[in-house]
Amino acid sequence: MVDGMWEQHGEDNRLRLLCSGDHEAFTWFVDKYKETVFLCCRRLGLREDEVEDVASETFMAAYKGLSRYSGRSELSTWLWSIAYRKGIDCLRRNRRERRLEDEQENEIAAGREDGPTVVTEGKETEQVVWEAVERLPRLWKVAVILHYRQEKAIADIAKIMDTRENTVKTYLFRGRQKLREMLSGVSGEDCNAGK
Repeated sequence: MVDGMWEQHGEDNRLRLLCSGDHEAFTWFVDKYKETVFLCCRRLGLREDEVEDVASETFMAAYKGLSRYSGRSELSTWLWSIAYRKGIDCLRRNRRERRLEDEQENEIAAGREDGPTVVTEGKETEQVVWEAVERLPRLWKVAVILHYRQEKAIADIAKIMDTRENTVKTYLFRGRQKLREMLSGVSGEDCNAGK
């Protein structure tokens, strides 16, 4: 019923129904965008229990703020920006706890050395790159993921992250630079092996 209802209505009618408090419209809205919101929360490094809480807060904030949605950006971009801000708020609330966890993880990681990684073409290379992206500082990581994995324009990323476009460009530049450093050992081994 809900899917059929949405096929009959355009985007403007969908938003009007959402703004009017239509419960079926809200159910559709959550179903359509829940993966987007969960992805944003996970990319920020939230724990799974925090992801659920922040996603709920995000959808409630979006529902209450639909009247302020101007339509200048895609609905998914607007929702991602809300999820991003809610996720950052959650991280700030839990900053002290996270610092302790990060210190413990760094100590464990420092004590363990992995052998040289042999990178093959295709999926393994992509996996190595995205694993390296996950180790970037949070703001750089979010910018890189939004730009290269979610294919968002710099202007959209600036709206999502609530910052200037030049700042996003800086995050992307520094993120790429750090990735080159992180991956140089891997590609250097490949280059030397071929000589």
